[in-house]
Amino acid sequence: MIWDDTGFLLSKNKYNENSLIAEMYTKEHGKVSGIIFGGTSKKIKNYLQIGNNLYINFNSKSENRIGYFKVEIQRALSPYYFDDQKKLSCISSALQLIKLLTAESQKNQNIYKLIEDFFQILKTDNWIKNYIFWELEFFKLIGYDLEFDNLVNKEIIDDKLQYIVKSSNEKKIVPNFLIEKSLNSEDIKTLLDGLRLVGDYLDKTILKPNNISQPLNRLEFVNTLK
Repeated sequence: MIWDDTGFLLSKNKYNENSLIAEMYTKEHGKVSGIIFGGTSKKIKNYLQIGNNLYINFNSKSENRIGYFKVEIQRALSPYYFDDQKKLSCISSALQLIKLLTAESQKNQNIYKLIEDFFQILKTDNWIKNYIFWELEFFKLIGYDLEFDNLVNKEIIDDKLQYIVKSSNEKKIVPNFLIEKSLNSEDIKTLLDGLRLVGDYLDKTILKPNNISQPLNRLEFVNTLK
């Protein structure tokens, strides 16, 4: 099996002294794993940064055996943020979610485009808010649509309109920007509340039912914003 494609580097791990095992999310073949021979060499290791967009030649003797990647850089995306710990951590968080929650070798061009959109989001002024909606869109694409509008009730608390989710056990305040999407929230506490609320949904609805642990990359990203 031989094919050419483009893809984003999701992860890389040392295989032996000179090689790596890498995971890519490709446009035409979905998430694919393979060995990159010489992946630790000076010639290519500098552009094997998580998130970079690569041209890929894949070769495998059969569907049941791990294949081999030959790669060339298409777009170096992550190096722009090497001096921005918050955005670099966000890249790790987003791509770890893609790695954890997508199936092997299942084409989904909507997810591929979502990764492209993610790197555009990092360029926006209100990128944290936009990233939260990016996560929600990703969950929707994999079958978990969280419609806050259908879950909340309006209440006036301290002369302010607030949205409340009520359950048998607890009462949670939903940040207004998650309902009124046109609001440009720049308050970091409010944004963190939104990230934690979405993270709670991720944990209870997606991760735990599938016996998946909370990804450390996302926890680290949240911590960089405190």
